[in-house]
Amino acid sequence: MPYAAGHREQMRRKIVDSARRLFNRHGFENVSLTQIMAGAGLTHGGFYSYFNSKSDLYADALQCFFTDPNWKSCWEGVKVDRAAKDAGAQVVRAYLSRQHYDNVEDSCPMVALPTDVARGNHQTRQAFETVFKAMVRVVEGTSKGSAKARHTRAQAISALCVGGMVVARAVEDESLADELRKACTQVALSLGGWHRG
Repeated sequence: MPYAAGHREQMRRKIVDSARRLFNRHGFENVSLTQIMAGAGLTHGGFYSYFNSKSDLYADALQCFFTDPNWKSCWEGVKVDRAAKDAGAQVVRAYLSRQHYDNVEDSCPMVALPTDVARGNHQTRQAFETVFKAMVRVVEGTSKGSAKARHTRAQAISALCVGGMVVARAVEDESLADELRKACTQVALSLGGWHRG
């Protein structure tokens, strides 16, 4: 009996979602294809009918709400309307939110995977760059000033958000992590010319 229309894409999405959660939690090298497929409710043998390699899957798992319109943020209570006039401020607040900080498995991959990416192949670095550039575009679109000034500020704000969350997750003291996230949020909003309200 043939599968229903859309079955293949649904299964592929399950594999990517499983990989994203596992990569975010354990890192690329520490996750096996068997674990990824089990997390998707599938057997290991079916992997190669969807992806050529673990690296190909990794590039797909690097997508997030900046590049994937079907990506569902699991950060409870956090929404980003990319078409809103204050989308840049929304991105800053969402990215540095407590919800994003707490939800490691559904984290933006730019926070959880940068060292893996830095050691990765051209394809994974390109995927990371695509997500970062998409973030910059969203932030840039709602800031003020000349095109060059907006772009420069958007790059700095985006790097501050990603780096701020990486450092917040790396420290042991949770109150220090909260302070760091709040400080980065305040500076990023100030750089963007957005009111804190």
